[in-house]
Amino acid sequence: MPTYTGISSEAFRHPLDRQAEAALRSVPGFDLIASKFVEFVYERPQYVYLMGNSIQVGPRQYASIYHIFRECVRDLDVLNEPVLFVAQNPQVNSYALGQERPYIVLNTGLLDLVDEAQLRAVLAHELGHIKCGHPILNQMAIWAMGVASTIGEMTMGLGNLVSSGLIYAFYEWRRKAELSADRAALLVTDDLKCVMQTMMTMAGVSGKYASQCSLDEFISQSEQYHNLDSDGLNQVYKFLLYNGGQGMMLSHPFPVERIQYLREWANSEEYRQIRLGNYKQRVSEGAVEVEVEDSNDEVETLRRQIEELQREINQVKSGKPKN
Repeated sequence: MPTYTGISSEAFRHPLDRQAEAALRSVPGFDLIASKFVEFVYERPQYVYLMGNSIQVGPRQYASIYHIFRECVRDLDVLNEPVLFVAQNPQVNSYALGQERPYIVLNTGLLDLVDEAQLRAVLAHELGHIKCGHPILNQMAIWAMGVASTIGEMTMGLGNLVSSGLIYAFYEWRRKAELSADRAALLVTDDLKCVMQTMMTMAGVSGKYASQCSLDEFISQSEQYHNLDSDGLNQVYKFLLYNGGQGMMLSHPFPVERIQYLREWANSEEYRQIRLGNYKQRVSEGAVEVEVEDSNDEVETLRRQIEELQREINQVKSGKPKN
């Protein structure tokens, strides 16, 4: 398997991921969510829960999985190895969270369905999220969805803006972030067919009937789905399906769309150059490559603004007029 020593996440990050994050950060309400999020500790309770209610993978626990995981960490050059857990859950899923102490969770439903090559693709995908610094924004999105209504009550309607435009922007970014993680999976596995097979498996392959599923047919289905855009009404339906048309907003692009994006990149000069070793190098240490924009003075200013906001909230809740 190829190893990309010193690679920066910017070498493989999808431009739609960058654009969606920039749009998210520009939405009114994001700064409020970000400032309030730092007051709560989301990462540690989740870690404690996983330590108490799942199995931590290591040299003597799920040893074969740990071996594959360590290879993926090396190949994608993720510094500060994340913690890997297996959770007893029949849902075919995996996810990455955490910033200071990043971790990855694999559900047993996933492990029972994939082979070792597909497991490598899944692990590389999740490591790609960590490499790109996605988990902190993802955690903010999860937290924001849970408290949007409360913020609305405390800020005299500001939460209405948070619960609509900002939540929409969070979901749009989450979907585009998957495209970057898919690229990480392709880089580590160096096997487009394997990554696409993994996507098909997640979409609807049955362990019992897996031999009757064809990747070629699934690729053909992907092309048919893409061709639906020739009808403008279908484009409207796609938009609605992603954004609550069936009662919930979708956090991931459809697998057939992800295949299209990945096939295009696999045939690109950008991918070829990375494979040749010509890629952007990271400039800072650590798995999460997030630019630090706030100086100490700016952090102190933010702290004072939060304190002022809290005072105003308390005054509104108590019914006292502002001095």
